[in-house]
Amino acid sequence: MKIHADRDRCVGSALCVLTEPAVFDQDDGGLVLVRSEEVSGKVHDAIDLCPSQALRLTSE
Repeated sequence: MKIHADRDRCVGSALCVLTEPAVFDQDDGGLVLVRSEEVSGKVHDAIDLCPSQALRLTSE
């Protein structure tokens, strides 16, 4: 499984960062950055909490 972040959909709410800071971060403009490809911890919670649905898991 791989984490995919659609930065065009991201609204910068930072819920992913607050939920799983070891995996997600934000750039200077507030858009999501994936820091780690490891799907662990609360990654599924972060994906579910994303208000713009910019995060998903892929099988790549």
